[in-house]
Formats: sequence, C-alpha cells, structure tokens
Amino acid sequence: MSSMPSPSPQIVRRVERLRKELLDHDYRYYVLAEPVIADEDYDRLMRELQDLEGRYPVLRSADSPTQRVGGEPTKQFASANHNPPMLSLANTYSEEEIRDFDRRVRELLEGEKPVYVAEPKFDGVAIALTYREGVFVRGATRGDGTQGDDISNNLRTIRSLPLRLRTKDPFLMDLEVRGEAFMHRTDFEAMNEQRETAGEKSFINPRNATAGTLKLQDPKLVAARPIQIFAYFLFAGRKRLATHMENLRILRSLGFPVNGDAQQCTSIDQVVAYWENLEARRDSLPYDIDGVVIKVDNLRQQDILGTIARSPRWAVAFKFASRKAETQLTGITLQVGRTGTVTPVAELEPVFLGGTTVSRATLHNIDYIRELDLRVGDVVVVEKGGDVIPKVSGVVPGRRPAGAKRFTMPAVCPVCGSGIYRTEGEANYFCENAACPAQVKGRIEHFASRPALDIEGLGEAAVEQLVTLGLVGNVADLYALAGKKKDIVALERWGEKSAQNLLDAIEGSKTQPYHKVLFGLAIRHVGTGVAKVLATEFPSIDALQEASPERLQSTQQVGPTIAESIAHFFGDRHNRNVIRRLKEAGLQFTTAAPRERKTLAGKTFVLTGTLPSYTREEAAAIIEQNGGKVSGSVSKSTTYVLAGDDAGAKLAKARSLGVRVITEDEFKTLVQ
Repeated sequence: MSSMPSPSPQIVRRVERLRKELLDHDYRYYVLAEPVIADEDYDRLMRELQDLEGRYPVLRSADSPTQRVGGEPTKQFASANHNPPMLSLANTYSEEEIRDFDRRVRELLEGEKPVYVAEPKFDGVAIALTYREGVFVRGATRGDGTQGDDISNNLRTIRSLPLRLRTKDPFLMDLEVRGEAFMHRTDFEAMNEQRETAGEKSFINPRNATAGTLKLQDPKLVAARPIQIFAYFLFAGRKRLATHMENLRILRSLGFPVNGDAQQCTSIDQVVAYWENLEARRDSLPYDIDGVVIKVDNLRQQDILGTIARSPRWAVAFKFASRKAETQLTGITLQVGRTGTVTPVAELEPVFLGGTTVSRATLHNIDYIRELDLRVGDVVVVEKGGDVIPKVSGVVPGRRPAGAKRFTMPAVCPVCGSGIYRTEGEANYFCENAACPAQVKGRIEHFASRPALDIEGLGEAAVEQLVTLGLVGNVADLYALAGKKKDIVALERWGEKSAQNLLDAIEGSKTQPYHKVLFGLAIRHVGTGVAKVLATEFPSIDALQEASPERLQSTQQVGPTIAESIAHFFGDRHNRNVIRRLKEAGLQFTTAAPRERKTLAGKTFVLTGTLPSYTREEAAAIIEQNGGKVSGSVSKSTTYVLAGDDAGAKLAKARSLGVRVITEDEFKTLVQ
C-alpha cells in the first residue's frame, strides 16, 4: 500500500482547532447542558475532522473526539490495579445509626468538630479513571476494590467523560478520578423499547443495563448506549488537597460532570434533614438513587479516621428504606406496550406511598400472578424499592375474602381485539397486530429507523405528531401522506421545505431492499441478520407468508421461537392487510435474482478499516452478490483482506499469515 502524505502546517493547525472545538462542544452539551451550536453544525465539524485524520493518520491522537466511536472488539479485559483501593461503604438505615456514626467520628477525632458532605448515592456502576499529562489513559471497573477490569475503550465512548482535562495546572495533569456510570430513566426506557421492537431481551433496570453495557467486548455497541457519568472523588498525588467539597469544585473545573446536589453539613442534624429532603425528592430525579453518602469533608481528618477492614471510618451510606404499604386489589387489567407486550396491571384501592398516591401497580406477567397466588379482593403489599414504578410484592395472609377468584389471561388484546399469544419459554404475552393503536408509534419509529427503511426526518417527535393528529395509523399510511402535504405543513415546527423533505424520504424508502423492509415490519425476534437469511431463503414475502413452521425451522438461524413468532405475525389479518397496502405502494417484497456471473465464487473476504467509497455493509453485499463469502476473522483460508484507513489487528494478522491484502481500487477491479 502507498505511503501516506505528510500534513502541511495549516492542516495540523486546523486539526488541532477542530479537536479543541469539538471537545469544548462535548463539554457544553454533556456536562453543562448548555449547547451553543446545532447538531448538524457539530456533525459537520466532526466529519471534517474524521476526513482529515483519515487522510493523515499521523494526526490521530487518543484524546481526539473521533476516538469515541470505539475501536476493535476485545476478546478479554486486562486487569487494572487500584491504588489507593476502591473501598466499599458501610450501610446505615436509620437516624439512630447515622447519629451513632457521628458519635464514633467525633470520638476518634478527639474533640475536633467534623464538617460533613452529603451526596446522592447513585444506583450505578463505580469506575476509576486515570489521566497522565492531562489525557485520559485508562478506565476500570471497581472489581474487588483492589483489582478491576480495564474497560478504557468502552469508557472512552462516553461523551460526558473528558478525554483531555480542561487545565494547565502542572499539579493537576496526573491524577485519578472516581465516579459512577449510570443511565437516565428516560434513556433506559427508550433503549428497552428499541430492544423489544427488535426482538431482543430487555434489561431489568438502569443499573443492570449499565453494568452489562460496560462489560461488552465491542466498544461500538457501547457507544450506541446512553451511559452518563458523575465524578465524586479526586486523587492528585502532586497537589495538596484540603477538603472533599473543594475537590468536587476542582473536578467540575477540569471538565467532569459533578452532581449539583452535594451539600456541606455542619452538624448531624443537617445531615438527617438532607437525607429526609432527598428521600422526598428521589422520584423526581432523572436517575435512580438508593440513599445518601455521608463523608467527612476535611481530608486531613479522613486520614486520622482511616479505614477498618475494607470500609472507611470517615464515610457511610445512609440508605433509603424500601417503601411498602397495604391496600386492596380491586381488579386486574391488561396494558399493551408500544412493542406489543401485554402486561397485567393491579388496580388498587388508592394508597399514599413514597410521596405519591398509588392506585395501579405492575404485576409483570401471568407467572408472577400465579407465583404470588393473587386474587381480586386480596389485601396486598405494594412496594417502592429501588424502582420508581410501584409493584405488588405479596399478599397479606389471612385477609382473603370468601369467593375470591384466580385471574385467567384473556385470549384477545384489550385494545384491538386481535388474538394474543405467548411463546413457550417466554414470560410475556404479545399482540402481533401491527395496526394495534397501542403499538402504532413504536412500530412506525422502528420502521423508519436506519437499519430498516431509513426514513430521514421521521423521528420520535414527528411520529408523535402524525399519529396523534390522525394522519397515520400504521406504517402503510406513511405512503399516503403525499396527498396530505397541506396538513403536514400546518403542523407546529413544520414548513413547506421540511414537509417536502419528509415526503421525498418516504418516497425514496421504496427502493430499500426486501430484507430491510422485512426487518422494518418488527416481527418479534426477527433482527437484521435473521431478516437477511429469510429474504434469501424465501425470495418473496408471499413465499415467507405461506411457509409452515416446520419449513421455517429448516432455515439456518431460525428455531422454534422465531418460527412461531413469524407464523403468528402472518396469521393476523391486520398484518396481512398492512403488507398488501405496502406492496401496492411499491415497496420491495422480493429478492432480486442473483447475478449469473459469480466472479468471486469460492473466495473468502475479511473487511477491516474504513473504505473511501463503501460502508462495510455495502462492500459485504457486493461480495455476496458476486458469489463470495465474508468472514469476521482472518485465517489461512482467507483469500483477501480488504483494508481501508485505520485498519487494525486484522491487517497485522493477514500479513503474518501471508494473506493477500487489497485496496478498494483493487477490489473494484475484481468485481467488474
């Protein structure tokens, strides 16, 4: 491959300017929540920097904002030692216990009066961040407190994490910062809806989702997840630090997100008042907390107090109690989610709990009801623990009325009347009617998403408007919007140009291939990969629709669960009607006949790096259309490695094995 050109001084200055400007915009957007440019302007700057770094790889650096997209997947996380150790906190649950903590602190300080700092105790994942010469070099999980996993590439994708510190103080260039990774509830719920629409398993709660995400071995997947951080600990060996509260101010000045609810307390009475206030406000916070952390503010006093076992004597967690109440179960109704999940809901005699009046609570699924042996009329225990959503957690023994009946799951959807079903091995029932009013918005958003029909301009807000005002009721209605342009222009935040852009994008989506349309239909468990397999095995939607479960299961990657889901989807008359209308609108429901000329037959390709003209998906499609195969790893049986800019470990392995490496131009010659 030819040597790369050297950048001119003007190019070097431009790259530095772009890098500084983009990092500053990241800080303003993700830390200060005060953006000063539009998203499209930010994207334009990012594309320019990516282009320059692509042309001049020598200009790439670890602190460049282009590096947030994630590198190559890793097979195993390296170990990372913690010095000083990441200690765990002792827990207290009552005012009496927190006052006892204060007494012990004052006794050990022998007359010195402590000042405390009270902060929210985030329900997330503890992380440690290391900086050298002002640049982020390592990030790790807590692990056992003395050793965790090095997850630097994953943490680097979090946009609120500064890749370069905002300081010129030479004593603050080498330091360690500790904090919490977490997700906002709204981001978590939106992510779960997308996963359910794609037939993927949803996460239990934001903490579970954050922990699972940070242990993914592909940073590109991490970059797509909505993880945030708060910093709350600073260790700078070269700078004399005085108080924890001062450290929080320093962390904020360095560019870290720092929670604004931290408060100095000059007495234990103020600590208790802070705990009571935060407990009352916890439901209004955008993230989950499970208590308050109390720390002695003075760092010299912290050293005097020291540690015991693996917990500091100078800090403690003041946990919130699980909130429970007793009330009567007056009925069980069904709620249909945006992805078709049919969830039983407890209708309750209203009861005041955790600052709000609760009259409904989740019952999760029919198995949960049977496990608790719930019956209408029972006196039940309603609880708000770490979750904001109340749940029924038990039945009060001995208070069941005579004649109380067990709940039986209905056979039809309570919203649209279509049949509902549960696949063997799954906990939930589902309504598969794509036109069910309870699911319309979620299905349209999925249909318009990039992996599906990729309809630009049809995001959540636009879908909300179009559905709420009755302009669309299912995905087929999108293709009738051309006759309703005046109605769209009349909507808030719309105009002649934006309406026409949307209509053009909808019209353009008609050229999307069959497998993308198939994925866009949101058949449960049919993701992008399975959709491609099905489109190849069943070259028309008619063939797929008529296939028996046995025929479906004979297809690679299609097991009993997917086969049953497909059969249920096509067995619904509403879905068949939507597909008929999409056909009439001109969408692609057949796979183009394969080219007779198989120029790449018998050849195996591995793709690495960024190609000038193709995405990896596009290059892979060309290879497969020409009879070749695409593999994810290099071996002696690999014919070619197609390498673009920023090629990584696969390129090195190809050279070590003697596998031929080709450029995009050479690739184009092969497929002519």
